[in-house]
Amino acid sequence: MAESEIITGTLAAGGRLDKALAEACGLSRERVKALIAAGAVEVDGKVATSASAKLSGGPRYSLTLPPPEPLAAEPQDIPLEIVFEDEHLLVVNKPAGMVVHPAAGNPDGTLVNALLHHCAGQLSGINGVARPGIVHRIDKDTSGLLVVAKSDAAHEGLAKQFADHSITRRYLAVCAGQPSPPAGTVSGRIGRSDKDRKKMAVLPDDSSRGKHAVTHYETLQHLDHAALIECRLETGRTHQVRVHCASIGHPLLGDPVYGRTPKALKALLDELDFRRQALHAARLGFIHPVSGEPLDFRAELPADMRELIDETAR
Repeated sequence: MAESEIITGTLAAGGRLDKALAEACGLSRERVKALIAAGAVEVDGKVATSASAKLSGGPRYSLTLPPPEPLAAEPQDIPLEIVFEDEHLLVVNKPAGMVVHPAAGNPDGTLVNALLHHCAGQLSGINGVARPGIVHRIDKDTSGLLVVAKSDAAHEGLAKQFADHSITRRYLAVCAGQPSPPAGTVSGRIGRSDKDRKKMAVLPDDSSRGKHAVTHYETLQHLDHAALIECRLETGRTHQVRVHCASIGHPLLGDPVYGRTPKALKALLDELDFRRQALHAARLGFIHPVSGEPLDFRAELPADMRELIDETAR
């Protein structure tokens, strides 16, 4: 196992110890609080005991950062399409059919397993564990762009951008029918369905459950009994695009949960063996959490969606 890292320096006076250390060391405040509780922080030669202690006089600090613990998931040599990578984060174009994180029913073969192999020796640890920082997810059968943190600082910075909805996220989807009007906004709370707890649903605006969600859509191409649409997300709720499109009567083609395939297209989807929701995370933009550089990435439609569009084009 690698040796512990000792970080030293001087802190500005006037603030809280946990906040000042987090900023100085590029760690999350929760991680710093855990290190203080473990006796791993000294201030002016004395072990710090309070994360909320006020600083005065520009104290010197010493922080002992233990090596990150290994994640229980196993690294697996699974091919990945890496769109961008540096020491802080990476952006991957996930294929349809790949689960993001190991869970019951999917213990391996996931994006996390692949990233543990790809990033071997490069992960500085998220909250003390050598793991890729998953700050957002896309469904198993949705393809497209995903950003992953490789360090605490990147993880915290990206999480803040997702929380304040400043991330640019645009999806391409093929929906049943042709939305009218061809462009618009769907707004509604999304939470667990009362009828089926495995599904999400649009809930009444006055509901105490669920979370507010907003999707802007625009029709890009009229197809036979279908349409290619672009969806711009203001929020990022579970199954948001799928639920919102279904709520206005235009479920995504191939969606096994939220929609039925139009009779006019059922034979075609069977012929193409198209067995997933026609949804692709095509664009992802954000501010690099460490360098401050604006980043914007795009991923072309995968072959199966391109073929579906070509076969339904008027």
